[in-house]
Amino acid sequence: MPQDAFHIRRLTQELNEVLRGGKINRISQVSKDELTFIVYTGKTTLKLIISSNATGARVCISDSEKEPLAVAPNFCMLLRKHLQGAEILSIAQRETERIVEITLHCTGDFSQCDRVLVCELMGKYSNVVLTEKGVVLGALKTTALMDDNHRVLLAGAKYEYPKPQDKLSPINAQAIDTRFAEFSALYSSPVTGEDRASFLFENVAGFALSTAREIVKRQEQSDVSLGAFVCDFFQNEPCNSCLTATDFFAFLTEGGLPMPTLYAAQDKYFTSREKKKGFEDKKRRLESGVRAFKKKAQKRLQDVTQRLLDAEKAEENRIKGELLTANLYRVEKGEKSVELENWYDEKGGTIKIALDATLSPSKNAQKYFKIYNKQKRAKEILTPMQTAEEKEIDYADSVFSAIALAESDDDLKEIETELISEGLIRAPQKKIPSKKKETEIPFRVFDCDGFKIYVGRNNIQNDRLVRLAAPDDIWLHTQKYHSSHVIIAVEGRHVRDEIILRAAEICAWYSDGRDSDKIPVDYCKRKFVKKPSKSKAGFVVYTDYKTVLVKPKKMSRNLT
Repeated sequence: MPQDAFHIRRLTQELNEVLRGGKINRISQVSKDELTFIVYTGKTTLKLIISSNATGARVCISDSEKEPLAVAPNFCMLLRKHLQGAEILSIAQRETERIVEITLHCTGDFSQCDRVLVCELMGKYSNVVLTEKGVVLGALKTTALMDDNHRVLLAGAKYEYPKPQDKLSPINAQAIDTRFAEFSALYSSPVTGEDRASFLFENVAGFALSTAREIVKRQEQSDVSLGAFVCDFFQNEPCNSCLTATDFFAFLTEGGLPMPTLYAAQDKYFTSREKKKGFEDKKRRLESGVRAFKKKAQKRLQDVTQRLLDAEKAEENRIKGELLTANLYRVEKGEKSVELENWYDEKGGTIKIALDATLSPSKNAQKYFKIYNKQKRAKEILTPMQTAEEKEIDYADSVFSAIALAESDDDLKEIETELISEGLIRAPQKKIPSKKKETEIPFRVFDCDGFKIYVGRNNIQNDRLVRLAAPDDIWLHTQKYHSSHVIIAVEGRHVRDEIILRAAEICAWYSDGRDSDKIPVDYCKRKFVKKPSKSKAGFVVYTDYKTVLVKPKKMSRNLT
């Protein structure tokens, strides 16, 4: 990510041109290290993002929507007090450093002054500091007096800039050429392009490694010295923004998508990255909740199964009680065991019966009958418990399947709602409620020769899909695999076999068996699909069905 001084220089030029003269209407904080400023420029309203995140520090204009924190932190309240209604005088880079300074003219009821919001974009050391006449009014990340960082970022302290790196200035051509000559002298063979790029990255301030590689590639095609080329590139290279799959640049690069502005490329890059990270984080959180639930269910099932195995000995204990009762005259009190003929054994063998020496023969018989009755009752109770735990594990697997098949954050929203309602995960910390009405997440919809094929994204959607379908619509589900529920909207028409096969292929694709060669898919009319009372989300029973064997196949004509 080339968030270096070269890119910041061009970014501040763009931001200054767009935001200069604008007034700050609203300030909010969306996370512990990201602030949002709503700026009215006189023509339009723009959203300025300032982030001090270690891996995403930036100052840019953004279109993305983020909910603010429910309670504004202290620094956010400080900014509202001092900067609400302030006019942006300028946005500039400090010298050749990774520091953006936003100078603002602030007007109060009885006074007016200029304040500077200093945005230090330096990786894990990134910070946002509000100053007035060189004095700190507040900082997003404060420091304690005992911290050994030689800078005090507390209200009332004199603001000091971070110490510059021990690198050459990118506008000092002579110094760069001198040090590069010393660097080249250490090599017995010619210096390669990658070596030159590493030299720039390690010795010259203001360039990320990717930017250094671009400089070297261009400089090798010219007759200008490295120092002179670096100086001219840093100061005069025009901004031609582009976006790649993994980065953004202020110069055109191979495979890059041209962008209208550098801040637009930056915003799209970070928005996409944060969305992907947020999606993966939520996925892991949901999987963790389901995994813990399944682990507990498996432990309970193991316990129930073991108790059922013990209960299987009930018949044996009944037989022992019967034999003791019939042979009381042959058993002496005080014996620890007795061997009797087993009338229940077809082979006519004997059985050895353990006895309690402190009990009489009749009491021993009663003891075996008591154990028998207890085990018999346990079996009656434990059998439905075993079935219930097996259903819980099957439900967990169905949720795992839905999470694995999720393709976007929308796919996970209803899964999260489902797990919260089941008590499997905690509800996330509430932010300020959005004024916008939450729209219902749509089904996946495909078109196949005029027939609409609807596919549920999760268990909640599967239930809703079945509930909304007409009685004569065709319902599909994979056999012996967890999958999305699929509905073919019939609308009074005859459904040809090829339509059913295509819908079955889609159903197979959105299932656990996606990687299989061929899997069975059941289908029937919706009226033969029933949801048992109080059953888990996504669980149904069905009759009058047929089965087709298909290869999972993704359909490209998705209408949503």
